[in-house]
Amino acid sequence: MAIILFDDNAHYTLRPLTFTRPVANLRIGILTIAEKWAKYLNADYSYLTLPYLQGKFPVNISAHNVFINGSVCPDEDLVEAIDKLQTGEGLYHADSLIAVKLNEGDARMFTLDMRLDRIVQYDTSFVQLRYPEDIFRKNDTELRRDFKLLTKGRSSAAISNSNTVIGNDFFAEEDAVAECSTFNTKNGPIYLGRTTEVWEGTHIRGALALCNDSQIKMGAKIYGATTIGPKCRVGGEINNAVLWGHSSKGHEGYLGNAVLGEWCNIGADSNNSNLKNNYTEVKLWDYTTHHFRKTGLQFCGLVMADHSKCGINTMFNTGTVVGVSANVFGAGYPRNFVPDFAWGGAHGFEVYKMDKVFETVKLVYDRRNKELDEVEKQLLLDIFNLTQPYRIF
Repeated sequence: MAIILFDDNAHYTLRPLTFTRPVANLRIGILTIAEKWAKYLNADYSYLTLPYLQGKFPVNISAHNVFINGSVCPDEDLVEAIDKLQTGEGLYHADSLIAVKLNEGDARMFTLDMRLDRIVQYDTSFVQLRYPEDIFRKNDTELRRDFKLLTKGRSSAAISNSNTVIGNDFFAEEDAVAECSTFNTKNGPIYLGRTTEVWEGTHIRGALALCNDSQIKMGAKIYGATTIGPKCRVGGEINNAVLWGHSSKGHEGYLGNAVLGEWCNIGADSNNSNLKNNYTEVKLWDYTTHHFRKTGLQFCGLVMADHSKCGINTMFNTGTVVGVSANVFGAGYPRNFVPDFAWGGAHGFEVYKMDKVFETVKLVYDRRNKELDEVEKQLLLDIFNLTQPYRIF
């Protein structure tokens, strides 16, 4: 049975992180949501998302299909409920579709409001993403769940005895390297993926996931619940942050209660505030309302979408949202919402023109042996056009 992860309204409320991907392609815990479902159901997956994204994320329909809401994270109870569904039956939580099983013909006509043979209500609690801050807010739950999923029945590879490991929930994949560092698992598990490196003098308090081919630089201080995605390099101080992958925060400075997309770079000695001076509730920019939205959180830092960068000594205020392919630099605090394809800082912004965007992306991709192909260029151009209304400088 093929897994097809569909997008609902969460694709809009999770922007800017989802301008460049389906919802289920977001990382929370150790894995992306799509990778979690593939592990639980032991099946291949594809995405049913917005038309402009389908070129990069095509849908694959088979004779037997299970459509799953891409904003929902799996657990054993959910998997059991979905397994019990018959073809033509849908699993709902209140009015929200969680999953439905369909044959090939019906799958090709799938809509969120299609008529089903039977509706099954699901009342057990589960993890679902609706807003960007949900990613760091719920990361502890998902990190612990993914740790159990990936390490069940397995033994950790050995690491150097120059390290100190406190507690038992520590797991290193083969070729993970660490020297002269401390790993405290008393507050949550610590997972070191394949060919990862933890350099000397690092102090880590779980929960933490360091995904494959990533490095933590010397003297870093990492607090849970933090996820460093694949092919990242980080340093300084990080607390309750999620980096999707291919992103760098390689120097001193603080990143906390934050989410970074893919291909981001944080300049040396840059910081984000995660608590307002008056301790009041933090608001975040909402793409669906074009206004700032109450989060209900006292601690909320930075949300930065794919391909965005900031220069050295950048100061991000509490609850800052940075859109896709923005370049932030200069003295002072930039505004709390930096639009997509914006170039500048507190002194003002101008449009980051597409020829310059492509030039930068190509240079970044070349360093990682990745090609900037026509599909990727068209995707960025589509996002540039979609985000035009937000660029009011």
